[in-house]
Amino acid sequence: MKIGRGLFITATDTGVGKTWATLALMQALRLQGLKVAGMKPVATGCEETDNGLRSEDAILIQEHATQHHDYALINPCAFKLPASPSIAAERANINIDLSCIAEAHRRIAAGADYVLVEGIGGWRVPLGQDRTLVDLVRLLELPVVLVVGLRLGCINHALLTAECMRTDEINLCGWVANRLEADYLEPEKTLEFLDRHIPAPCLGVLPHLAFLDPMALAAHVNLARLQKAICVGGQI
Repeated sequence: MKIGRGLFITATDTGVGKTWATLALMQALRLQGLKVAGMKPVATGCEETDNGLRSEDAILIQEHATQHHDYALINPCAFKLPASPSIAAERANINIDLSCIAEAHRRIAAGADYVLVEGIGGWRVPLGQDRTLVDLVRLLELPVVLVVGLRLGCINHALLTAECMRTDEINLCGWVANRLEADYLEPEKTLEFLDRHIPAPCLGVLPHLAFLDPMALAAHVNLARLQKAICVGGQI
């Protein structure tokens, strides 16, 4: 079941579960017998280690891939400052080089059936020099999956993000809901509303878990819908 070459995972905001959704999709694809790799091209708030700056999210992606890749390929742009990437890069006196990210993606993709690229923050995150996350998505030419964290305000954020993607002429191939809060009121009504108004299929609703469990999350991913959406979008 080879359903495409990759996806770009973005979200309505920071802290809504992009990494959990990325790992869920990675695991679901792995269960289909695919060689799956991942990237976190830009990360801020990284920790200093003996091996250099490291992002917890990027390490998780590295650990759950079917093949090993050097950390520098998975996270080419790592910054210590926990801020917007444009600010973190400016403070570090470093330019976020999109061509460098594209080359890392090319090298990873050469040995994989599928590469999942996790973004940073929301859709309009600045990357410096008048560039935003959109420019990276266009350069990589990947269909996009939007992660929506179920919490107060998520409907507004989700619809605005989807509308922005439509204006940007980006292929939004699906969205994933993440139950961030166990006591979130009326989650089913929220999901019904989003399903009617986001112009892409829901690829899964991730359960609220106390601890990360990619296998448990993968059980809630609908790969058949993903395959259909990508075929319709012409991004095979």
